Amino acid sequence: MGGTEAGPAVFAGTVFVLFGGALLLWTAACVRRGTPVAQGTGPVASAVLAGAFGAGFLLLGLWCFARI
Repeated sequence: MGGTEAGPAVFAGTVFVLFGGALLLWTAACVRRGTPVAQGTGPVASAVLAGAFGAGFLLLGLWCFARI
């Protein structure tokens, strides 16, 4: 990939990595305090689901960077 496709790939990769990292940090902070990540859900289920999505977004961002 090169030329005009590199700009959007860098932007998308940056957004995915920042969002995934922030979601993982938020999840870790909530787990440490013992509060649920999402209101109205169980602490274990919400932590597992948020952790999976955070890791998925991080991997998607790294995949975008690898395509440059």
